[in-house]
Amino acid sequence: MADVIENKVAKSGLITLDLEELMPRWEIVGFDMADVLWQGLALKEKDFRAFVKDHDWSAYNGKQVYIHNSADAIIPTWAYMLLGAALDAHADLVVVGPERDLNAALWARFVTAFQASQYADQRVILKGCGSVDIPESVYLQLSQKLVKQVKTLMFGEPCSTVPVFKKK
Repeated sequence: MADVIENKVAKSGLITLDLEELMPRWEIVGFDMADVLWQGLALKEKDFRAFVKDHDWSAYNGKQVYIHNSADAIIPTWAYMLLGAALDAHADLVVVGPERDLNAALWARFVTAFQASQYADQRVILKGCGSVDIPESVYLQLSQKLVKQVKTLMFGEPCSTVPVFKKK
């Protein structure tokens, strides 16, 4: 009789949460204020208002947008507000700052929407290795939600986990 390979992990009742699989596929786009500066130096209010009014914002439909400034110029707060107002009907989320700030906001939104109650009294592993750079704060915040629900929380891979929490 041939040896049968048995998947003990599948029979263990462990639930693996792979954030790479769970995360939404965000379409991220940057808007560089340097592109709308007069001679790359300053923002002219009249010209900027005309740009905001006439620009086709539909290219940002459903996308995640970060507004940044790659030029060495001071951008007044009202300019970001005008862009935000123009993008509001199109973009899913808009932030001012580098792409990492947008990623942090997107992950925060993900964690807020995450329903930990579906894992009540389960043995859960938060998978830790992968090709996507997931901020450590996401693991922290998800674990804070999960420990209120799960029987056991572990980190890593099913074959090599680190215990994080066990309900008493």
